[in-house]
Amino acid sequence: MNAAAQPLRSDAEPRTSDAPLLANRLRVSLGQYSTAGRKPLNQDFHGAYLPEEPQLTAKGIALALADGISTSNVSHIASQTAVKSFFEDYFCTSPAWSTKQSGQRVLAAINAWLYSQTKQSQFRYDQDRGYVCTIIALVLKGTTAHIFHAGDSRVLRMRDDTIEQLTDDHRVWLSQDESYLARALGVQPHLDIDYRAIAVDVGDVFVIASDGVHEFIDQTTVQIALEQHPQDLDTAAQTIVAAALERGSDDNLTVQLLRVDALPEKDARALQEQLIDLPFPPELTPRMAFDGYTIVRELHASHRSHVHLAIDDATSQRVAIKTLSTELREDRAALERFLLEDWIAQRINNPHVVRAIAHTRKRHFLYTVTEFVEGTTLAQRLHDDPRPSLDRVRDIVEQLARGLTAFHRLEMLHQDLRPANVMIDATGTVKIVDFGSTRVAGLVEDSDDAAEILGTAQYTAPEYFIGEAGTTRSDLFSLGVIAYEMLSGRLPFGDTVAKARTRMAQQRLIYRSVLSVDRQIPAWIDDVLRKATHPDPNKRYAELSEFVYELRHPNPAYLTKTRPPLIERNPVGFWRTLAIVFLLLSVYLLATR
Repeated sequence: MNAAAQPLRSDAEPRTSDAPLLANRLRVSLGQYSTAGRKPLNQDFHGAYLPEEPQLTAKGIALALADGISTSNVSHIASQTAVKSFFEDYFCTSPAWSTKQSGQRVLAAINAWLYSQTKQSQFRYDQDRGYVCTIIALVLKGTTAHIFHAGDSRVLRMRDDTIEQLTDDHRVWLSQDESYLARALGVQPHLDIDYRAIAVDVGDVFVIASDGVHEFIDQTTVQIALEQHPQDLDTAAQTIVAAALERGSDDNLTVQLLRVDALPEKDARALQEQLIDLPFPPELTPRMAFDGYTIVRELHASHRSHVHLAIDDATSQRVAIKTLSTELREDRAALERFLLEDWIAQRINNPHVVRAIAHTRKRHFLYTVTEFVEGTTLAQRLHDDPRPSLDRVRDIVEQLARGLTAFHRLEMLHQDLRPANVMIDATGTVKIVDFGSTRVAGLVEDSDDAAEILGTAQYTAPEYFIGEAGTTRSDLFSLGVIAYEMLSGRLPFGDTVAKARTRMAQQRLIYRSVLSVDRQIPAWIDDVLRKATHPDPNKRYAELSEFVYELRHPNPAYLTKTRPPLIERNPVGFWRTLAIVFLLLSVYLLATR
């Protein structure tokens, strides 16, 4: 199969990269071919991404090949997902990330997502039948080739009539006829990715081949194919595959050929492969011209970042530019989260999540750009209208749930959902903003970061305070607290959640019934909120959709319950009444002596 979404190469597209006549540009020729061979289904999936500037210089050219495994009937889905996701996510990573960091993080996230799909499917007890595949990714950037590898496909390089194998097979042989994959995407929650960077010369030919090909060909086969079809690498790839079939290959067969036709000047390496190669921007002020934008005014400032409204000079579009706070610029962890935030925004396409602006031109400073949401935060709305109607509360919760679901489908947790991080525009559309605390499954974080509570304490799920990892139910807790606050003007446990640092302390947390406030709320709504904000994540709703549904449709079990006891409806009133009873009893006992 061949990934065909633009600008991925399909067989009908040009065989060379764009701008072939411009000096100091990377230029390549490309050929690809894949077939099911003697099998009924082709579980391989491959593609190439040849971007235009500024991504050509900033990110390079990428090829990828994923090979499914024969024991799985869904492995072709894993292969297609792996290749397409690699292209989509790699080219969304921050230009300040090195190629190595970008590729490894993207593949780690893909691995975690595939693993979770298997765990949620009927194959959770038999991983070899789940969403598993091998992966090869080659990124050619500047004068360097970056190779990412897990599995038994191979990358070969032909130079001066000599072929060199650049990858090691991750296959363990038990005997001459029996072996198993030692590494593949989707097998384990974490994956070791082989990485190698090598210098490239003009004329180098890279060959990416699945095991159904490389086990049945030799150097001579590749040389003859290239000599016979020097200007038609697609046909050369087809010739190599045909040779492997003729020699008895009984597997799927895929070959990708990439010839380097021109390279940038050697000093193009000034775009260093370092974590940070972009300077921090100067202080942004109104009317200031900045990197193709005109600054209008400051929208928000906090200890973490500054957000400014700006006009894109090329499109006249209003955007929001975010820069890292000056005092955090020496904080590596904060810088990592800032860069990650831009990548997350690029990956999510949902009307209830603020949209990132694509990188269409070279940036000279470190900042992020998102759509400008003309409206107010939910925090400001609650200040202006502290008693929204129940229907309005439901509408806001439903929209937030849709936004959170977009995160969860990509194995992300927002971790800082609160009224200040929710925007409502003039049409009433609700959007989640600020991804600085978002956790992406599969990404390797420093141990200190993993233990750090990044969210706002009043809305953070209790499990974080005892050192447990968050789940989707943790984000659900935050959403439940927001719903509770919109209906009552207070928090379900006051300020006690952050103080409960042991499991026993959390078991003593007392939920304050929303029915004790002075407004008409159906009694069963209280049970819905109680379950959504339960201190024990296992006793909350399993899915956001369940919470949203029951917020509109009363659960019969809640309708048959008796009225909550006074201690839950009005704890202060309960203890006041109990004190009066004890006082009267004491007076009576003294009088009867």
